[in-house]
Amino acid sequence: MSAPEKQKNLDTPKIAKTVTLRRLLQLARPEALPLGVGTFFLLIGSAASLAYPQGVAYIVDEALGKHDLEKINHAALVMLGVFLVQGVAIAARFILFANAGQRAVARLRNQLFEQLMAQEVGFFDGQKTGDLTSRLSSDCSTVEGGVSSNISFGLRSLVTVLGGLAVLFITSPKLTLMMLSVAPPVAIGAFAYGRKVRKMARDAQDALAKSNEVAEESISGIRTVRSFAGEEREKVRFGKAISEALAVSKKRIRASATFMGAASTAGYVAAVVVFWFGGRMVIEGQLSQGDLIQFLMNTMQVAFSLGALSELWVDFNRVGGAAERVFELLERKPAMPSKGGTMPERVDGWVEWQHVDFAYPTRPEVPVLRDFNLTLAPGEVVALVGPSGGGKSTIASLLYRLYDPSQGHVSLDGKPLASLDPNWLRRQIGVVAQEPLLFSTSIAENILYGRPEATQAEVENAAKLANAHSFISAFPEGYKTLVGERGIQLSGGQKQRVAIARAILKNPRLLILDEATSALDAESEHLVREALERLMKGRTTLVIAHRLSTVKGADRVVVLDAGGVAQMGTHSALVAEEGIYRRLVEKQFAQA
Repeated sequence: MSAPEKQKNLDTPKIAKTVTLRRLLQLARPEALPLGVGTFFLLIGSAASLAYPQGVAYIVDEALGKHDLEKINHAALVMLGVFLVQGVAIAARFILFANAGQRAVARLRNQLFEQLMAQEVGFFDGQKTGDLTSRLSSDCSTVEGGVSSNISFGLRSLVTVLGGLAVLFITSPKLTLMMLSVAPPVAIGAFAYGRKVRKMARDAQDALAKSNEVAEESISGIRTVRSFAGEEREKVRFGKAISEALAVSKKRIRASATFMGAASTAGYVAAVVVFWFGGRMVIEGQLSQGDLIQFLMNTMQVAFSLGALSELWVDFNRVGGAAERVFELLERKPAMPSKGGTMPERVDGWVEWQHVDFAYPTRPEVPVLRDFNLTLAPGEVVALVGPSGGGKSTIASLLYRLYDPSQGHVSLDGKPLASLDPNWLRRQIGVVAQEPLLFSTSIAENILYGRPEATQAEVENAAKLANAHSFISAFPEGYKTLVGERGIQLSGGQKQRVAIARAILKNPRLLILDEATSALDAESEHLVREALERLMKGRTTLVIAHRLSTVKGADRVVVLDAGGVAQMGTHSALVAEEGIYRRLVEKQFAQA
């Protein structure tokens, strides 16, 4: 597969622009039982609200026509009972729909996070963390309304409209048809504004995500911001992002307000028509006074419910904008599977890069490796050296298959990596990076990340081999000590030794050391190097090196230049011959 084709696979696929109500209902399908019971209570509550105008009409006719106090008292008591039932039904409906919505959005977030974890690393190269976390948080919360409260209120309003219209037709078909003459223009306006609001809602969510990106970068890099006295610049940058989000939101609010105002006006115009024409019908004896009051009350109920439906239609389109961003990720197929393939029972440790070409998917026009060839024998320690940007870390990334080559292939024990199960492959490889990532949990949990099923005794033994047990034991909380975000509570040397303990506990067959000592002081380097020597023993090891001290102990040194192998041999042999390696060594001595 060519680099441009691989880049194409990174693009988030475009889904249908219309995220329909049916699709949101599918999200709520596992909540069918509580939503069904909630709908039952919704029908009871709506029926009770429709009974109110009937009771008022009965009381008015009895009071003005027959003066029957007993019947009036009886009707009032019945209405009180109906309202009590309505209150219970409303509370039950709200609880059932709200809880169902919370469970649905929790599942949605889990599904979205699982989908993110399944994406290939190249996908994240082209994304911003703030945008992805925005989809997990604010977008999912917006969608939650579409599968809980919006459905609840929408169904209630719809039932009220349909039930109210049925009562109105029974009371006076002529008056009902006149009232409904305003419905078609409202429906046309709802459709037109709904489409417009959907696009604006998507733009608003994108703009909000950009502000989240700025905030995430500023907060996570607060030490860099502080060291450059960049607080004001970050405030300006965040303020600009928020202003852009606000401008888009204002446009959406204006469009929504125009539509809702027009819909409300149409509803009240219909009520005025009913007042006028209904009054004439009472005078002409075609309606009783109670029927007119009942009709007017039902008309107001229908008008309010239609207004609520118009607001919900606008809100649904806003939900649709957020849902599109969520469903884009949910439907994205990873360019590289996270599992599937063979899992050999034995690993000897032969590694080969054969005629490998590679360019990063986000920069397909910039080749990093060109016809690269290298073989690592079982138990051999090979150091990669060369100018910055020469492809050293890229070669390591191809080994534990963060990326696939554009051309050629990488193999383990003669089997192409693409044929092996990726999770199995990565379990065979240990990585100790220059700046190891520790999670904001305890020291023990960070070491256990290498092998979660390990015992406490095995954790402590790994820490001892990594020269970490003594400093860990000195903490008041010992192995339960929290390391802070990215391990900020530990020194550089301590973080490295915890990372080495994690790799020792994992017990990998292959090892990648990405300049694991370059940022340490002399004492920490000595302790870390001693731990690394224990870790490397008997393992096929690829060392990405900058320091001369790291290279000297390697079985072979591979010098990279312009994406290929420029020199290869032992340290002493390469120093003896004219070439890139000798110049690098002389430069280090000169700097020293």
